Amino acid sequence: MIIAAGSFIVLLLIRFIVLKLLRHWSAKTSTKVDNIIVSSLSTPSVYWCIAISLSVGIALSDIPSRYLRYINLTIDALVVLSITIATANLVGRLFSNYVETSNLPIPTTGLMQGVIKGTIIIIGCLIILNMLGISITPLITALGVGGLAVALALQDTLSNLFAGVHILLERSVRIGDFVKLESGQEGYVEDITWRTTRVRMLPNNMVIIPNNKLAKSIVTNYYLPEKRLSLLIPVSVSYSCDPAMVEQVLVDEAKKAVGNIPGLLGEPEPFVRFMPGFGESSLDFTLICQVGEFVDQYLAQHELRKQIFARFRAEGIEIPFPQRTVHISEEKQWKK
Repeated sequence: MIIAAGSFIVLLLIRFIVLKLLRHWSAKTSTKVDNIIVSSLSTPSVYWCIAISLSVGIALSDIPSRYLRYINLTIDALVVLSITIATANLVGRLFSNYVETSNLPIPTTGLMQGVIKGTIIIIGCLIILNMLGISITPLITALGVGGLAVALALQDTLSNLFAGVHILLERSVRIGDFVKLESGQEGYVEDITWRTTRVRMLPNNMVIIPNNKLAKSIVTNYYLPEKRLSLLIPVSVSYSCDPAMVEQVLVDEAKKAVGNIPGLLGEPEPFVRFMPGFGESSLDFTLICQVGEFVDQYLAQHELRKQIFARFRAEGIEIPFPQRTVHISEEKQWKK
């Protein structure tokens, strides 16, 4: 025990010095890969120090040889397990960093990282079983026989899993997209996990949707095919106004607002259409311009409406109130 404790203290000191030097070196580099590797090795290196110190202590002890085999197998299994978990975390982080830096059309979601980590952990468990002398063939056979029962018991879970994979591969909904659900909720897609998709609404609430429900519902993606969005602002004026003048005023105000209102785009240029046309009490126009993305329309509409109203007052253009004409006919009373 004394030898194991002393070895552990020495190994911890060496670990501290090595990690400090590695962090100092990785901080000077421009890439994030070395930082990810150092952070991934920080925690499992403690377990490696424990395993090495125990091995040294046991090797120098007088424990009977019939017990040493089982103790060494347990230590080896724990080391392999720690290496497997460290490798799974490292590969998952490296995969996310690679996708982010290379702009590949591959989603970095919880589901994709879960598949990668799960595959590595399964391989590590098979290695541990082989080290312990357990045959894998009967285990695979048993899993194949029981797979049907598990699939029937986990129909909903598997349905969500495969629906999530389908969503990721089809790329109709991506991380960061602004979407509107069939039920009316709208917001940014935060993550697509193995069971659910999380959508953060504008009031900062989270909507959690099962993947199979999302795959079956009608979803409007405001970021496809691009983020740019057409903004339609209806404007009504009195029948006494000149339509050509109204059109010119609306276009002038929209062009002047480009650059002053965040998110309002100047290309293509704003334009006006005499639509819906002749209303019951007004001439109805539609000002059409472009905004950078969905949420930009709120500020753009707010500022444009204020500028248009001020310009209408300056130009004497009237915004009418609803009017009704009532005709009253007086019936003559005929005397017999």
